[in-house]
Amino acid sequence: MKNRGMFVAILAYLIWGLLPVYWKLLKAVPALEILSHRIVWALVFNVLVLTAMRRWGWMRTTLRNRKTLLVFLASTVLLSANWLTYIWAVNNGYIVESSLGYFILPLLNVATGVLFFQERIRPGQWLAIAVALAGVVYLVIAQGGVLWISFTLAITFALYGVMRKTAALDSLEGLTLETAIVALPALVYLVYLELQGGAAFGHIDLGTTLLLVLSGVATAVPLLLFASGVRQIPMSTIGILQYIAPVIQFGLGAFVYREPFSAARWMGFAIIWLALTIYTVERIWWQRRIPSILPA
Repeated sequence: MKNRGMFVAILAYLIWGLLPVYWKLLKAVPALEILSHRIVWALVFNVLVLTAMRRWGWMRTTLRNRKTLLVFLASTVLLSANWLTYIWAVNNGYIVESSLGYFILPLLNVATGVLFFQERIRPGQWLAIAVALAGVVYLVIAQGGVLWISFTLAITFALYGVMRKTAALDSLEGLTLETAIVALPALVYLVYLELQGGAAFGHIDLGTTLLLVLSGVATAVPLLLFASGVRQIPMSTIGILQYIAPVIQFGLGAFVYREPFSAARWMGFAIIWLALTIYTVERIWWQRRIPSILPA
């Protein structure tokens, strides 16, 4: 069971890491149109899966709970902003900067744990955050500007995690509700594009049309794989596996798509990678130490 959980979790992160290749194939389509298709087709896919699994019992209770709906409204806004930023960044040559956002995300999650859930930060975690902050400041100074793509991706997804942590729905049900909330505006926008003669769907080539339809599958499948894997393996293992996606994204941006990468950027990334190494080693050490400090 543990081996299967490891396999599906790794597969989820591999898919997330390779998603820039998918969005690059849709480079001719504006980011907002891609996002709208992603929302609509993800909802269609999720509805089909939930129907096949006969998992609609949550709907009635959820729709009657105003607090839950407000939480998911907030998470929908954050997730949509994250998706739009990422798609735009990939198709405008900022894959490397996008990967930076997901490299600093684990450390930002530690900070949100303190701010929203009164979690305590251990000395090793403070050190990792301080080193990462130094790396980010160095990159900002070296590039002469704020890394708005990295910060937007990291902050929106960290806050999205906060919203989802307080919401009582599983991944599939939660994503279904989120896409349902924003599906109508997305569909209206797609119809508007069609009426104005500016839609890509069905007007560029068959490959583009199929990729837009399958964007829903590309969105939902890794999430379902991750949800399955996370139930079968320790969170400490997930904490290490989460670096697979940004490492692949970084490799794609720097070595496949040849995005500009100066010596100063290498130095900044190296400092942040050092912070992540400190964070990971400290986490593994703490997880192994817990049994020895528990009373017999």
